[in-house]
Amino acid sequence: MCAWISRAEALRHFATCDGPTRSQQHIKPLHWYVASRLVLEGGFLPDDIAPRPPFRVERGRRELLLHYDETQATGEERTVLGGLKTKNVDVVIARPTIGPALAVSCKGMTGALRNLTNRMEELIGECTNLHITYPALVFGFLFVVRANRRDESAAAEVASGARRMAANDVAFQADGGPVASLVRFHNALCEITGRRGIRDDVSRYEAVSLLAVEAGARAGAISPEFPTPDSPLRIERFFETLYRRYDERFVFGAPDLKARTARPGWSPDSPCLRDPRLSAWIAERPGIEIRLSSDLG
Repeated sequence: MCAWISRAEALRHFATCDGPTRSQQHIKPLHWYVASRLVLEGGFLPDDIAPRPPFRVERGRRELLLHYDETQATGEERTVLGGLKTKNVDVVIARPTIGPALAVSCKGMTGALRNLTNRMEELIGECTNLHITYPALVFGFLFVVRANRRDESAAAEVASGARRMAANDVAFQADGGPVASLVRFHNALCEITGRRGIRDDVSRYEAVSLLAVEAGARAGAISPEFPTPDSPLRIERFFETLYRRYDERFVFGAPDLKARTARPGWSPDSPCLRDPRLSAWIAERPGIEIRLSSDLG
């Protein structure tokens, strides 16, 4: 079931998981983090999100109270109609009578960087497929790679210690620089992000982020040097861009639908906002803001 976990917990699980990647168990917690963040920071209703995060909304006289309620959580993905085929998408917000409005695809690679080229083909195809049917869909792609390093702590084994690290599993050289295949992948991702309008190229995502996640002693920490601070793939810009594109298309661009599409935000009196989990969740990213609204009108 979708759980309320922090980004650090989700990435630590990814960095240390030694199960088969085909099962998606290494990346599932990241889906849960994204879904929860879309509620707490994004102000989206949990009922509209799949997998459904563990929150419940109580409507007051003029505001919405957000409660933590793990009994409401589910674990299923939503199947979306594509122009070429149906697709199970990791995190989807579907608005009643409107359809899929925002989605995030989460992918991860723990090694075998030779497969990065194949991943490019897959992610371009996924984006094109869904934008053909839903050109207004705000689609984000979040990719995490295990930052296996060729140094004293990681030269002999991956984070789990279960097997020897192959040369192709190395993401960063001993001098700290990324390997050539990772740089090429970063540059290719830069070419398919930044879709702004519904008439723009359907093979572009509205937002793309690339995270290099440390293994070993610092398991789960985000590598600070890659991508570089000026990269369009920095995680700091990812969610902000998704919210902006959503508001432009579904709120400001369609004022007659605003009552149904606006992100309402939560009453400052919400029990969820007094939950101790929230303090830890916010502390990992200074500057994150819970979407509040004291008067829905």
